[in-house]
Amino acid sequence: MKRFKLIRKRNSALIILFSISILLLSWLISPVIPQMLATQSKTFNAVWETVNNNFYDPKFNGIDWKAMQSKYAPQISKTKTTDEAAVIINQMLGELNTSHTRFYTKNEPAYFQILGIFAPMNQELQKQLKPIFPSGKIEYSDIGIYTKNLNNKTFINTILDGSPAAKAGLKIGDEIITANNEPFHPIQSFAGKAGQKVTLKIQRQANANSQQEITVTPKMFDTTTMFLDAQIASTQIIEREGKKIGYVHIWSYAGDQYQQQLEDDLIYGRLKDADALVLDLRDGWGGAPMGALNIFLAQPGFSLTNINRNGRRYTYYSHWKKPIVMLVNAGSRSAKEIIAYGFQKSQLGPVVGTKTAGAVVAGRPFLLADGTLLYVAIADVYVDQNQRLEGKGVTPDIVVPFPIEYAQGNDPQKERAIREALAKI
Repeated sequence: MKRFKLIRKRNSALIILFSISILLLSWLISPVIPQMLATQSKTFNAVWETVNNNFYDPKFNGIDWKAMQSKYAPQISKTKTTDEAAVIINQMLGELNTSHTRFYTKNEPAYFQILGIFAPMNQELQKQLKPIFPSGKIEYSDIGIYTKNLNNKTFINTILDGSPAAKAGLKIGDEIITANNEPFHPIQSFAGKAGQKVTLKIQRQANANSQQEITVTPKMFDTTTMFLDAQIASTQIIEREGKKIGYVHIWSYAGDQYQQQLEDDLIYGRLKDADALVLDLRDGWGGAPMGALNIFLAQPGFSLTNINRNGRRYTYYSHWKKPIVMLVNAGSRSAKEIIAYGFQKSQLGPVVGTKTAGAVVAGRPFLLADGTLLYVAIADVYVDQNQRLEGKGVTPDIVVPFPIEYAQGNDPQKERAIREALAKI
């Protein structure tokens, strides 16, 4: 009997201890959930308000913007993470049916890339970014790929020239199955792994027997320089049929440095002696300067000849007068589309590829209190006074489809552009 009473006392003590533990745990956790919901609600409201005050069209492209707040706010209360909230927020922004209008989190490469494009020209944004990037560099760990989800599968859509992915032998069209035996994520698969080996399981052909493992070493990409580095790495001379075809991929045009590099290569550098040029504007970002085509347009131009002590002559031409072919696709956006439009209008050469994005309004980034990023279309854009390319894009002179799935690195658009360049010499 005495033993039974001791057991009862011990069990009662355990029950009391367990109850206290549950209460303590509830006390610790309960403030967190409302706090998370409050943060997501604040972010949602900040997005709505920023669009309300800055969107280029006061009529919101025919949408009742106030009604959108009422429609989507209840859905935000059901989300548990910022990424879940981002899905709802982007559904709301999608109602505007306008490019340059999207919400980004740190789980997307585009978050870092947009900041890297705009920060150098915006001192206020630089100040806001100091707590997020204490080193002063806007950077993230990556291997230099863009991916695309097709039929619930992840394919490599684009590979930056000179990137770890290119050096490791990854190819456009590779299906990524896992990264270090975990589901692939464009940020988390490489976060904190710069300089460390990551094993990607990929499938190169439709046949599952083509699966293989490729080891790649991520690096820290500085988003203020990564696209210029890729442009320089892409620049090359392709020799075909005894001719020299110059090739350069302009990954971003958002800054004078890209045009300056192109002109230096055309006048003094690796492309100077090419017989023709393939100018690749596919994928990446826009932002091109108004005078981007001037080097191909001005007539008659002039030449400059240097004569060394030994009598050797070096002649440089101020403008490119040889054949040129332009490459575009659905990833060619914004000011790149304006360049393609001007290229066609001036009849500088054939445009090859697929229709451009039709994303031609002016956008501005807004960094929100929680560190997320909102990109908003703040101005409509017309070319030649009345030509609006938003939602329309530019259709190439020569349409060449490019199926990404299991492409095995083949690039039919680039090959066609090279053939067109050869025919123009």
